Amino acid sequence: MDITLSQCFIAVDDHDKALAFYRDALGLDVRNDVAFEGMRWVTLGSPAQPGVEIVLEPPLADPGASPADRQAAAELLAKGLLRGVIFSTDDVDATFERIRESGAEVLQEPFDQPYGVRDCAFRDPSGNMIRFARRRTTG
Repeated sequence: MDITLSQCFIAVDDHDKALAFYRDALGLDVRNDVAFEGMRWVTLGSPAQPGVEIVLEPPLADPGASPADRQAAAELLAKGLLRGVIFSTDDVDATFERIRESGAEVLQEPFDQPYGVRDCAFRDPSGNMIRFARRRTTG
């Protein structure tokens, strides 16, 4: 039995700002953009991974949610506590510079982690932590 990743979801509070980050700064392709019951879902992916998609969704994708639940979700999102994604890259430093030049909020400059990766981190426009990593070779 083979199990592969198909989709992951990232909560965003402004899809247009999120698109400027994920599409324009990161270079992901928009695969779908759907509105339903006053909410919006945008699906993106890397041309190098046609079978894997990131879905930008509302923070609380439940039309029946209470105002208190919506407020709680918005507060968690603003603190960066809902989700995050780690991308692989062949050049962490070049990726860092390109994304920093887009104006994204830097959380961590490129750094060699003790667990064997070089990585860096940013916040997307909604506050989610997005990391870019490359496994270091030993030798």
